[in-house]
Amino acid sequence: MDEHRYAVIGAGPSGLAAARALQKAGIEFDGFEASRGVGGLWDIENPRSTMYESAHLISSRTTTEFTEFPMDSDADYPSHRTLIAYFRQYADHFGLTDRFRFQTRVTAVERHADGAWALRAEGPDGPIERRYTGVILANGTLAEPNVPSFRGEFTGELLHTSAYKSATQLTGKRVLIIGAGNSGCDIGVDAVHHAASVDMSVRRGYYFVPRYLFGRPSDTLNQGKPLPARIKQFVDTRVLKAFTGDPVRFGFPKPDYRLYESHPIVNTLMLNHLGQGDLGIRADVDRFDGTTVHFRDGSSGEYDMVLLATGYTLDYPFVARSELNWSGYSPSLFLNIFPPSFNGLYVMGMIEASGIGWQGRYEQAELVARYLAALEHHPEAAAAFRRRVLEDPWPDLTGGYRYLGLERMSYYVNKDAYRRAVRVATQSLHTERHAAAPGHGSAQRTADRPKRTRRPAATPGTAS
Repeated sequence: MDEHRYAVIGAGPSGLAAARALQKAGIEFDGFEASRGVGGLWDIENPRSTMYESAHLISSRTTTEFTEFPMDSDADYPSHRTLIAYFRQYADHFGLTDRFRFQTRVTAVERHADGAWALRAEGPDGPIERRYTGVILANGTLAEPNVPSFRGEFTGELLHTSAYKSATQLTGKRVLIIGAGNSGCDIGVDAVHHAASVDMSVRRGYYFVPRYLFGRPSDTLNQGKPLPARIKQFVDTRVLKAFTGDPVRFGFPKPDYRLYESHPIVNTLMLNHLGQGDLGIRADVDRFDGTTVHFRDGSSGEYDMVLLATGYTLDYPFVARSELNWSGYSPSLFLNIFPPSFNGLYVMGMIEASGIGWQGRYEQAELVARYLAALEHHPEAAAAFRRRVLEDPWPDLTGGYRYLGLERMSYYVNKDAYRRAVRVATQSLHTERHAAAPGHGSAQRTADRPKRTRRPAATPGTAS
């Protein structure tokens, strides 16, 4: 290829972060987005969006926004309407909107023998095929519904929460929500005001974190001063009991894990409604029988609608799994970004973490941009970076937490440990570039370093 040019797939927060970092680094790229514009899932009119009318941020504005572009809002927890406007403003302000082809769905990304990548897509004007030095995958992690199978058949209305848009869908119905994640609890609160009745089926206990503590957004407390995992768990568990009480008294099972070992629920309105008797907690589902749902504790109930709040599964449908070093529930990537083969694919946004925000994703993008710039202008620094990834132990991204070995936790990281590791990796490229300059002899010293055996790569974030 005459020039190094990259493709960015997706114009949600991670895709915009990638585009901005490449722009700042002077790296040429083309963006592709299946929907009508920027914003990804935050655009409720995007056909692949999983947004619903009552959705708001569950992390606070100041811990979530891009640092170089503060949000024009005073709300601590803005709605999806504010957020889609924010992403459009961000893209327009930095001249990113025109860098994307909209309503253009990528159908295949395949590697040529010479290492370049062929990208095929379907756009408004027909098929597109382009050749790129590399491809940044930023198509999101919350678009492909995880739909479990159940014994029997439910003859009422069975929906995944990805198909839920408005509380009017619940009006007058007997509703069962299966799963109690943040979306499930949001919809449960909606249902209280619209449904004839609402129950929630759960299989494990949860920790509920209030949005405000001591008059401030709870995730703004203790910023920049992370406590060791066990101390934070000890302190915060007691703070939560003082502010929210024990969810077990409302019918939830007792959690069989410590706080922060699974994503907490940022919705204490659910507990308020449970205390008022507005909804009920049921055991895990055993089987369906017409409109009857049988639960594992031997009880049963009659329902018109079952909503599956069962989360999402990772999906990169246009590229072979082998190219992403897929292992278990998710790809096994260095810093959840780089395949160990360094084949020219880079994954943006494959991180879940309480409080990491879009700035954490932008720091990912800066690392990718720094590496791509090194490939072109300082190949010896890029080579040294790859050697470290292949030879050295990968950093621990858990922050000392023993995350549950669930599918949705397979790419979960601790925000402080992750951002620290990304900063170290970014700085290492800067250091290698200068150390490898004429007269420093770094390349020879690196080549002479004895190899160290790296531990077998585990899926980052799974329970140990």
